[in-house]
Amino acid sequence: MPVVAAPAPVAAPGIPGYVREHETLLARLSANAPGLDPAVLDMALQARTCAVAYGDIEGDSRLAVIDYSMPSTDKRLWVFELASGEVLFNEHVAHGQGSGGNMTTAFSNKDGSHQTSLGLFRTAETYVGGNGYSMRMDGLDPGFNDNARDRLIVMHGANYVNPAATSSLGRLGRSWGCPAVRQAVARDMIDLLKGGQLLFSYYPQDEWLDSSRFLHCDRVGEIAAHRERMRGETLVADAGDTSVNERGGGATSLHAAAR
Repeated sequence: MPVVAAPAPVAAPGIPGYVREHETLLARLSANAPGLDPAVLDMALQARTCAVAYGDIEGDSRLAVIDYSMPSTDKRLWVFELASGEVLFNEHVAHGQGSGGNMTTAFSNKDGSHQTSLGLFRTAETYVGGNGYSMRMDGLDPGFNDNARDRLIVMHGANYVNPAATSSLGRLGRSWGCPAVRQAVARDMIDLLKGGQLLFSYYPQDEWLDSSRFLHCDRVGEIAAHRERMRGETLVADAGDTSVNERGGGATSLHAAAR
């Protein structure tokens, strides 16, 4: 009689690869950037996950994150090498004159506002202009930063990004909306970021948090669902541990912690 192969075992439902990648990256990058709020980094990686799903990005290897909820006197820009998790830069970065003093209070997508824009940007080509070596960026968040190219919102070096002057000014120098950095690091940073990498510009503005297409795609929902499942398993395993009940809520909203 011919040998009949046994039916193949049915694979148990697994964790999607993009969920594993997200959680692995979050753990690796957070460990190397203790000064960056993990909730903000989590959101930046969610935005990247959605950008990949939408086809807005492919083959990216680096990620820049700016936390504009921090004062300008702090180093609030991080540039990561995604494969290794290495922090390539942690630097001061300017915000727009119309966005506030040391702390940002306003953001805009309008030309002439001289305000910083929020959301996800894709880096593009470089050029030499009035601010020297500069990098154009395309805003990917409709209504929030998609006028970036027309507004000439670019990364460039600037003498007013001078941490030594903050003691007398009480703030860093300001741009017309560009994420300007120190002259000493501008060229090297731009060369690492140019040509199709992502830059995530964050502030806890409710309108943007609630409507950005990069914070609400299906993959973000799956990440939240995975965390909820993991939390449920932990609660079951630790049912006798009263400290579990002191840990707070679940991960139904991935954005609540960063508001």
